[in-house]
Amino acid sequence: MDYLSKPGLFGIVASVACGVCLGWSLRSRFFRTPKPRTTAPVTNELGNEASVMGESGEFKMVMVVRTDLKMGKGKVAAQCAHAAVSAYKQLQRRNPELLRQWEYCGQPKVVVKAPDEETLAQLLAEAKGLGLSVSLIQDAGRTQIAPGSRTVLGIGPGPADIVDRVSGHLKLY
Repeated sequence: MDYLSKPGLFGIVASVACGVCLGWSLRSRFFRTPKPRTTAPVTNELGNEASVMGESGEFKMVMVVRTDLKMGKGKVAAQCAHAAVSAYKQLQRRNPELLRQWEYCGQPKVVVKAPDEETLAQLLAEAKGLGLSVSLIQDAGRTQIAPGSRTVLGIGPGPADIVDRVSGHLKLY
């Protein structure tokens, strides 16, 4: 017991003990190994439950391009890019887990044709009704077409089987 009476030894022992406790608590707080995530059902806007993976386990995004506007190839590419970025940002806010699943599948994107604005509006309503994420692009009118023209409808990313219910009948662009 004589060693406890030496000056400074108790302080050193107490400091080491506090350091160990502090290190242990910081390690468990900041350097945790993440628990594996399970794919849980998500609720869409209608309140229906749909598995994040969908029936097929595949995901895709579809861009529906109006053909009656006679846009050039570069214009179509730019409008599709607007739709893809808008859809991505929207899903990032609303359902990041579904977005991760789409990214894991390789981020498939398909571009299809629609004959006119009325068809675009019908597809928009149908996609919303199924709880899919949608992004309707309106042109600023700086180059080829009139301002406010609805050029491209982005559908998804979402389960491929559900996206196909909306756009599966359309021809590839």
